[in-house]
Amino acid sequence: MLPFNLTILGSSSATPTSERNPTSQLLNHAEKLFLIDCGEGTQVSLRRMHIHFQRIKYIFISHLHGDHFFGLIGLISSMHLLGRTKPLYIFGPEPLKEILDIQLKASQTSLLYPLEFRPTQAEKPEMIFEDQLISVSSFPLLHRIPTTGFLFKEKPGELKIKKDVIDLLKVPVHLIPKLKAGADFMAIDGTLHPNSLFTQPPPRPRSYAFCSDTAYYENIIPEIAGADLLYHETTFMNNRVANAIEKFHSTTGQAATIAQKANVKKLLIGHYSARYDDLQPLLGEAKAIFPETELAEEGMVFEI
Repeated sequence: MLPFNLTILGSSSATPTSERNPTSQLLNHAEKLFLIDCGEGTQVSLRRMHIHFQRIKYIFISHLHGDHFFGLIGLISSMHLLGRTKPLYIFGPEPLKEILDIQLKASQTSLLYPLEFRPTQAEKPEMIFEDQLISVSSFPLLHRIPTTGFLFKEKPGELKIKKDVIDLLKVPVHLIPKLKAGADFMAIDGTLHPNSLFTQPPPRPRSYAFCSDTAYYENIIPEIAGADLLYHETTFMNNRVANAIEKFHSTTGQAATIAQKANVKKLLIGHYSARYDDLQPLLGEAKAIFPETELAEEGMVFEI
């Protein structure tokens, strides 16, 4: 099975604390690294965790509140100073390109590598990236400014070959790709052997849903339904629901309710208000509604 895991680089909300940086996560799929949001301190977290950030090829920015992108220009600059030559692809709100252009111009920086910008929109779901193994879709969230969530979804794999049966029935090597595509096999004596004799189903495709800053918003449920892992912001505990409504954020109970209604396998909560030093009460409130909940904390790695 291909590697598919998530590393938490930052889990705080608007301001960092001595223990937590603003939002940033690193998703590894088949050794391809996707950076999701890039709050202040992201590159420091990458270094602390001994992650070679020049391997990052794709960056996804959910929205233009500083705690989700203020670390981006620093990371871009460090990649340049360390001699990067491979392209870097950035997906984010259209105004982000102008912001980056101004920052680079003001510092008189001419990057050694191509910076490829792909604008996103927060009006409707859309596919924004795909390769042979994975696709990435964006979808609208409910926040004070245009904000998108992201769904990373594996593509179905090929059928797996049963080598012992292939050898026993002496199937020619050149026919194996056809078996992987679902074809049956006609033996020399005219016997037609069904494909199921030679193959077994591939692993079930896995998915990760990232819900950045958002108020309680049931419209996202069809987009994240059945996800193996859901990250949903949890800025406040349940007794501060009025604060959550005012600031277009979510409480522990609201995040857990979304996870429950979307029938996801596991929930990660994060984007904690700096008022909380002890995160266990937040975890307890969420688990009371959705038991398969864990805290997103710096340095933690979650297998998907």
